[in-house]
Amino acid sequence: MEERTFGGSSAAPACRQAGSGSFVTMFTVYAIKSLVDGRIYVGFTKNLQRRLDEHNNGRVRSTKFYVPWVIIYTEPALDRLSARLKEKKLKSGSGKEFLKRQD
Repeated sequence: MEERTFGGSSAAPACRQAGSGSFVTMFTVYAIKSLVDGRIYVGFTKNLQRRLDEHNNGRVRSTKFYVPWVIIYTEPALDRLSARLKEKKLKSGSGKEFLKRQD
């Protein structure tokens, strides 16, 4: 999948190295699309594959009636706050229009 950004955000690596040689877990902002009716869901997570599995196995209340879901967009975020802000942009009117063009 090709990395794309929205709203001037820059792409970042999947994780960054902390000072002691350990790695800091980063977040992924994502958009998924229902193959049933085309609706789009936007969220963020530390583990994208696990979260997609939760959506597709009916363990997320808001998406369980529209499975299966496919990823249409991802963007890395260094921390929870920046992930939340990116998620909020994608949930806006212009963000939804951007995501509709990602197919």
